[in-house]
Formats: sequence, structure tokens, C-alpha cells
Amino acid sequence: MTTTVPTLAVWKFASCDGCQLSLLDCEDELLAVAGRVRVAHFLEASRHVEPGPYDVSLVEGSITTAADARRIRDVRKMSRTLVTIGACATAGGVQALRNFADVDEFRSLVYARPEYVSALATSTPIAAHVDVDHELHGCPIDRGQLLEVITALLLGRRPDVPAHSVCFQCKQRGNVCVAVAHGTPCLGPVTRAGCGALCPAYRRGCYGCFGPMETPNAAAEAALLRATGLSDEDVRRMYRTFHTADPVFIALSEVTAGPAGRPDDRA
Repeated sequence: MTTTVPTLAVWKFASCDGCQLSLLDCEDELLAVAGRVRVAHFLEASRHVEPGPYDVSLVEGSITTAADARRIRDVRKMSRTLVTIGACATAGGVQALRNFADVDEFRSLVYARPEYVSALATSTPIAAHVDVDHELHGCPIDRGQLLEVITALLLGRRPDVPAHSVCFQCKQRGNVCVAVAHGTPCLGPVTRAGCGALCPAYRRGCYGCFGPMETPNAAAEAALLRATGLSDEDVRRMYRTFHTADPVFIALSEVTAGPAGRPDDRA
């Protein structure tokens, strides 16, 4: 009896490649996964490319050019299941800082021949352009969560990825709360779990790498950040880094610090 091996494709848009490297870093676990799927398109790992359609596509990176906006629609047509991986693909990434500024001005200041640089005025997540089946957050993503998503899709079940806050993981690790004990600014109470509370474990505040949790308490976080002595501009910058274009973090920054420099509705 012949069985069809599911095909996996990995795609890159505007990003640093860190989330793709997280997949390669799975090492032994990746070998087990490779035995269950056929990697048909993964340019970070191999020049070998098989034509679609593909059973599962993992997409890293945000949309920052008109060409990429067209290409992601082609990827969607070739993919039975499309999973966005990382902060760039799910929330525009660090490059979405352009959403709050004048891109033409940046281009003229940075490049000697700006007319050769083709870029959109905004950096937007994949879901702003095509339907997405699953999202995997993080900057970079957690390899354990990535393996869970791939395994779940192979078995035909819904991936079990946490939506609660980093505070839960701090308690699991026995961390002392850096905000309460040391007065350190921390986004852990409003940030999605997934990092294992890495920064608080080393007495650093959470930077929000995994984006907003499912139901953040904006008022409580605002009071916590103000108590650490942060200025309004400091608060905005904390929220507008890894998940700059995420509407939840944009809203949280405005609740905490008041509106300023809000991008247009394309973000």
C-alpha cells in the first residue's frame, strides 16, 4: 500500500531569517519530522525545489514591497495550510517602525540613489494580505512550539500553543517578579508565553518578544509601568518594537501613554 508523504514548504519575506534558523536548530527533532514529511521548498536549507501545491507552508517575514504583496498571494494559492511564523510575519516586525514615519524621507537620507529602492510605506503582517490558518509568535519563535505545530498538523489536530502571559512561565520557573521586587519595567503581564520567561530569569524585564497575550489588562499594565518611572515616550517605544504593527500593542501603548504618531489604517 502506497501512502502519500505530506509536503512542507518554507518561505521568506522581509525578515532576519531567525525563525527559519529556529527550525534548523531543532537538530535531532528535525530529523524525526523529516521522516514524516517531504521538505519540498526550503531555500535556507537546500537549493532543491519541488513544484507545489504544498500541504503545509511556513511563512517568515512581513510584506514590505509590492512584489512581495503579489508573491504571498501565489504562496497562498499553492498552500493547503499556511502558518505564519515569527513577529515579522504575524505583526510586521521591527521594520514596521516605518509605519510611524515618512519612508520617503528615510530613503533619501540613507541611500545615495533612493529612486532605485522600491518599498511600501508600511510593513504589514501576512494576514493583512491573505488568509492565514495558524500563527506562531515570537522573535524568534520557540522551537518547541514550532515542533508542536508541525506535529499537530501531521496528526490532523489543532496545535496546542499557549495564549496566557509570560507571568505564568515566571511562576513555573520560580522567578522573583522583577517589576514588584526590583521596580524593573516589564511587559510580561501582557505578553504571550513562549520564551520560557528567559529575560526575567536573568533579572531583566520582558521586552514583549512574543506579542500580546489573548486578553491583556491594559489598565493594570499602565499602572505597573508608570510605577517604575517610565516616561510616556519610553512606554511607546517598549510596545512598538518587535510587534510594532500589532493593533493590540498599538492600543496598549496609547492606553498607557496617550496617542502619538499613530500610523494610518494600513498598519
